[in-house]
Order: sequence, then structure tokens, then C-alpha cells
Amino acid sequence: MTDEPINVLVLCTGNSARSVLAECLINDLGGGKWKAHSAGSRPTGNVNPLSIEILREKGHSVDGLRSKSWDEFALPGAPQMDLVITVCDNAAGEVCPIWPGHPSKLHIGFPDPAVAEGSKETQLAAFRGVYAMIEAKVRKLIEVGPQRAQEI
Repeated sequence: MTDEPINVLVLCTGNSARSVLAECLINDLGGGKWKAHSAGSRPTGNVNPLSIEILREKGHSVDGLRSKSWDEFALPGAPQMDLVITVCDNAAGEVCPIWPGHPSKLHIGFPDPAVAEGSKETQLAAFRGVYAMIEAKVRKLIEVGPQRAQEI
């Protein structure tokens, strides 16, 4: 058994909402045994402010969160991933870089809360709903482990 954490890369197209929420949840719920990163195929360059608001509301640290390209994780010296998770259908259908170590892959699609329209409270409700969906899946993932990730 190794003391190294399970490295997870969570991918979405823009890396501004769903993938960032999942990154925080995996890191916080993983108890140091999981280390998550997030990235996008076409990152927006900014984490959605409502993602930040929901994460703070739920007690997560948002220090160091940023929207970044998945290319960072295909470079020499990047952390070797054990599991790559796509959280949006667009990213799941894209041709991904070749990840060092050839990690397992998993797709768990979630609705995009960033497209919610209406009042700020309506938009926050969309983010809260997606956060809850991601939290449930992350809890299950941590329970079953990366070898059984396809079961969640």
C-alpha cells in the first residue's frame, strides 16, 4: 500500500463551474487520500463567481482555484493521474491529450449551472443543485475507490 494520494483530473470544457466544484469536493472529502485537479479543453480563464460563492457557502477554501487548460497536465513533470473524470458531455466527446501513466477514465455528466438564467437567487439555486449532485457522486467515488469508479 502506498501513502501517495489518488490523483484525479476533473475535466470540463470551460473549467469554470462543474469541474472546479468537483475538484474542491474531492480534495475536501478525500481526507488527504485523494488529490484532485481540474482543467478544461477551452478554459474560460476565470472561475465562475457563483462557483466561488457556493464553495464558500459550503465551507470550502477557494484559495488557488483557477481556470486552466488540460494541456498543463499532459506536460512532462505534471502529476501522474490515476483517474480522469469528465463532467460535461462536450469534454467527454473531445479528443483528450495522452495522459502520462494512462489513467482510468470515467464520464459523469452534470447539467451546466452556468447557463441558468433569471435572478441571482435562481442562478444560485442551479449551482446549489449541481453541487449536491456532484457531492453525492464524489462521496460514492471515495467510498468505492478508483478501481470501482465505473460503478458509481
